Amino acid sequence: MASRFLTLADVTEILNISAPQAYALVRSGELPAIQIGGRGIWRVEATELESYIQRMYEQTRARATSDAGDASA
Repeated sequence: MASRFLTLADVTEILNISAPQAYALVRSGELPAIQIGGRGIWRVEATELESYIQRMYEQTRARATSDAGDASA
């Protein structure tokens, strides 16, 4: 069974980004996460990461469509 929650290290591996970049996504609220335990360790729900990825695809498509429209003008 796949784990419901991912560590920031998991997120960095999945998205192929640095640890500071993953932390920034979480701190900004762009990637929803929770803090668990006395040390406040960050955890990202797998479904939230998938939603984030889908939002990034949509934003990229919108940008590509907008850029294509600008190029033809």
